[in-house]
Amino acid sequence: MPTRLLIIEDDPALREMLSLHFEDQGMQVSSAATCAQAREQAGSDALDLILLDQQLPDGLGIDLLPELLNLQPGVALIMMTGQHGLELAIEAIKLGAAEFIHKPIQTAALQQAVEKALARRQPDATECPPPELPKRDLIGRSAAMLEVSKQIALAAGSTASVLIHGESGTGKEVVARLIHQHSGRSGAFVALNCAAIVDTLLESELFGHEKGAFTGADRQKAGKFELADKGTLFLDEVAELALPLQAKLLRTLQERVVERVGGSATIPVDVRIIAASHRALFQQVEQGAFREDLAYRLKVIDIQPPCANGWTTPPCWPSPCSIVSP
Repeated sequence: MPTRLLIIEDDPALREMLSLHFEDQGMQVSSAATCAQAREQAGSDALDLILLDQQLPDGLGIDLLPELLNLQPGVALIMMTGQHGLELAIEAIKLGAAEFIHKPIQTAALQQAVEKALARRQPDATECPPPELPKRDLIGRSAAMLEVSKQIALAAGSTASVLIHGESGTGKEVVARLIHQHSGRSGAFVALNCAAIVDTLLESELFGHEKGAFTGADRQKAGKFELADKGTLFLDEVAELALPLQAKLLRTLQERVVERVGGSATIPVDVRIIAASHRALFQQVEQGAFREDLAYRLKVIDIQPPCANGWTTPPCWPSPCSIVSP
């Protein structure tokens, strides 16, 4: 049976061009120029794929999107817009769009989006909706940027550990904060740069210490794990951890408890770990500088923010990378 496609686009020339393109591929194509026409078509015809424009004469595509998905459970929907920035793309993905395309339409990019959307298409709408993502903090509109947005959405909906790797300045902490912000975790986001603290103090920073545990420990101190309870602990430059600390970190991830330096009591913690490194972690494993078992524990979900190519950078930002704080 041919793929059944509905094109919702008010520009008659573009609508005709898209219709001819997909009819040549053997698809069964119908079209609509308004939200009202789209609702009528989606309410009466079974569809496999929808191309939805944002700006329509009687409304916005982003407002129509949930209605269409409700009328057509399991349909693959692709948003199209001439609007720059990622705010609309993230909102569309949050609401259930499979892909997002910027205008002017590039045939190759559209074809790739259609193939990906149809390949992921589910026969019903039993999946949980994608988690909410922010409407700011991300700059850029390349395909790579949209892919990172989807990875953030998937990570935010999971409790698994995340490894973010890439060069310095690619916005790894921003990605981590976005994942935490939209993960639903009630605790704090706590960050620790493992390369910025000497080894002798890093254990105390991570796990805390009891009064008198070492010279200068004049009071009890909670570590980052305790401070991040019910929240997220972001370990930046995790590859810089010394091997003994790696062993203690691994035990904490396995047992979900910490022991303060100088103490013997076990303290339960519920912490989601997001780690980052500019080094290739498994190359460090091959060199004997990082534990393999810990690397696998950290890299359950893997995200690599791209740099330079295809990214939009504000003029005040010194790095050519696209994930930035406002």
